[in-house]
Amino acid sequence: MGQIQGVDSKGKGKDVSGSMVDPKDGVDSKGKGKQVPGSSAGPTHGVDSKGKGKEVSSSLVGENQSGGEIITGPSPFDYLPEDCISNIISFTSPRDACVSSLVSKTFESAVQSDSVWEKFLPLDYTSLAPASRPFTSKRELYFTLCNHFLIEDGKKSFWLEKGSGKKCVMLAPRQLWITWGSSPEYWQWISMPESRFEEVAELRNVCAFEMGGSMNTQVLSPGTHYSAYFVYKIRNRRHGLRDLPIQVGVGFKGQDMPKKFICFDVSNDRVKQWPRKELMKSEKREDGWIEAEIGDFFNEEDCDEIEVSIVDITSGNWKCGVIIEGIEFRPKDCR
Repeated sequence: MGQIQGVDSKGKGKDVSGSMVDPKDGVDSKGKGKQVPGSSAGPTHGVDSKGKGKEVSSSLVGENQSGGEIITGPSPFDYLPEDCISNIISFTSPRDACVSSLVSKTFESAVQSDSVWEKFLPLDYTSLAPASRPFTSKRELYFTLCNHFLIEDGKKSFWLEKGSGKKCVMLAPRQLWITWGSSPEYWQWISMPESRFEEVAELRNVCAFEMGGSMNTQVLSPGTHYSAYFVYKIRNRRHGLRDLPIQVGVGFKGQDMPKKFICFDVSNDRVKQWPRKELMKSEKREDGWIEAEIGDFFNEEDCDEIEVSIVDITSGNWKCGVIIEGIEFRPKDCR
């Protein structure tokens, strides 16, 4: 059997054995045509890496359009037992498992195994699973937990980040301390269909805009870098908030809390009423709310108390027009 000329991963020519065709044009290391022995079929036309015509051979080894080598044939994984493949996949991530299911029917079947998805579920998943609903597989349970649901009598919203399986939590407004929050002339508690919670807090009129909350990090995933977000909406009719920097911070109880600033109502005015501050990013979410990053922290293995504060230290003017959904904790850079 003769040899044909292929292309290695660096674009250079190399010999590949196993062809039963006659000599024809190949490609050398500079991308130019050259004769390759061992073929009986006539030359056929292809395209080189610069888009120019070239003559290529029909062989058992093909080339993709970028000039790389495509080797057909069985995969080494085809000889592994399915449970072995499942065990390998369980050491990756939920996102990787879903991608690997597209490789072959064997992988698709291996990814369905309960042994894979049990590794992706948190250790305390049995206490999180809805007791009223039976689940046919651990995979079904996993994706159910990826949809947020209320825990602790509606005080928190919980879900798993779909791509990693990390825990995410949002504190309800009723879980926050709010200065004058129980006074209806300053704050009112309303129901909104787009909210996860039974009630949200709406700022009616107040001078002292101060609130915060705390949570034991045991409810989060250990060894994970988290960000905290203030989730809110603003009314069309609002005042006292235009370009006003609000001081925010997140940190562990008893430790210094780094201070940053957010703004509920940023204008395009060239002259600002208040001192300019470097603001944390705010953006509209798919669920219709707005989120502003408060800060980030690394959740160690040991359980600890995390604290958050949102305080106006700039203006004593009256303010109104903010609706508070809660404070959200999720792995940094995850949506």
